[in-house]
Amino acid sequence: MQRSPAHSDPSAIQSCQSIEPFADIFRSPIDKASPIMAGRPALVIFEADGLPAGQQWLKPGEQADPSEEIAARIEARRERPIRASAGYSTSVVICTRDRPEELRRCLASFADQSWTPDELIVVDNASRDQRTRDVVLSAGATYIREDRPGLDFARNSGARAAHGDIVLYTDDDTELHERWVESTIAAFDAPDIMAVTGLVLPARLDTEAQWIFETEWSFGRGFDRIDYGYDFFSQNGRYGCPAWIVGAGANMAFRRIIFDRVGYFDERLDVGQAGCSGDSEFWYRILAAGYICRYEPLAVMFHHHRLEMSGLASQIYHYMRGHTAALMVQYQRTGETGNLRRAFVLLPKYYLDLVANRLKNGLTNKNRFLAEQIKGAAAGIWFFLRNRQIPAPPAESSNIPRR
Repeated sequence: MQRSPAHSDPSAIQSCQSIEPFADIFRSPIDKASPIMAGRPALVIFEADGLPAGQQWLKPGEQADPSEEIAARIEARRERPIRASAGYSTSVVICTRDRPEELRRCLASFADQSWTPDELIVVDNASRDQRTRDVVLSAGATYIREDRPGLDFARNSGARAAHGDIVLYTDDDTELHERWVESTIAAFDAPDIMAVTGLVLPARLDTEAQWIFETEWSFGRGFDRIDYGYDFFSQNGRYGCPAWIVGAGANMAFRRIIFDRVGYFDERLDVGQAGCSGDSEFWYRILAAGYICRYEPLAVMFHHHRLEMSGLASQIYHYMRGHTAALMVQYQRTGETGNLRRAFVLLPKYYLDLVANRLKNGLTNKNRFLAEQIKGAAAGIWFFLRNRQIPAPPAESSNIPRR
């Protein structure tokens, strides 16, 4: 048994190491498991063959007990071992802004990868000083500067700079499992799979804000592989295909050719612009075009959530701002009216249910950020109305290496 990566790393970035963590994270090998009794709230991640295979939430005083479902999953996985194709060239893109120490920690994850990417690109999205550049160059990665603020500007710059057949994306606030690159590449085992996402687990649960995010807004999508294709898109059309359940933008990859077929990320969306959902809008376009997005839980990484409640509140506001802006963008690009029904029928009903929940149960983790959600959703519609013009394809830039 071991704790999550950051718990065993003395250099891990943490502003509250002098206090007891709000909750523990334990990584427990299933075949060597020793009894785990929770002294405080805890998340137990059961592992087999070095990879997460299931999890269990524990209250204080409860003991971990892996389910039969986890055992069956492990048996099924062993029947299809990871086999990455040596025929693919790979590029990894990390987008960052003013977080050099987090970036340094993320880049350190590549030293132990079982599959070395052909290219490691860091896109500096208008950092205010030279520290980011220094970290990138000291790690031997390719440095690109994108002065237009916005995550999707940076993602597009990275895509255009990449030479690989497969382009993998992660964020600077992650730590990668040592088989992340290998498992991601192996998931592209059919020509119509154009996107792959992976399992994102919490690196730490030291504060209540991190606990609330993981229990109510988690990036995690479970431990079973899922293929999302056009059937998924069409069957969910009445209220707009919920493409966001495909995965998380911190852990995603694409065949390079998809950018030529459906375009690049919409630069009106995500951090620095609308606030979020540039990834899910891109998955939406891939699904609408008839391709497959695969969720592959063997492609694992650990994410460092926001420490403070104020930071989480801002994150939720921008999540909802980006969500409704993306619904409008999806309607604009495809004409699918289900996106409007979700924005103007389903979402208001959801908020009314949260209001009822607050009146009945008082303040809970589920309804804690109700005001931020409502204000963010309204702001996203207004953002779209002020930015209705579809961005032109990314122009050539002297900062980006030519192919």
